[in-house]
Amino acid sequence: MREPLLAGILSLLIPGIGQIYNGRILIGIIWLVLTGVSWIGSAGLLGWVVHLIAAWCAYSYAKDNPVRS
Repeated sequence: MREPLLAGILSLLIPGIGQIYNGRILIGIIWLVLTGVSWIGSAGLLGWVVHLIAAWCAYSYAKDNPVRS
């Protein structure tokens, strides 16, 4: 069983880790890279937005797909 709260918290700590926890390894790597680029490219402002979106996406996916296949 996937725990939505855990997935969201993991992605808040390190963007993309929540997606990897959900079994979406490629998506997790993409979020990690995208967040890093956003932090560097916008001096942090866009990085926060992308960081929060990554956490929300991890939470939502785990909530909508609780059973691992």
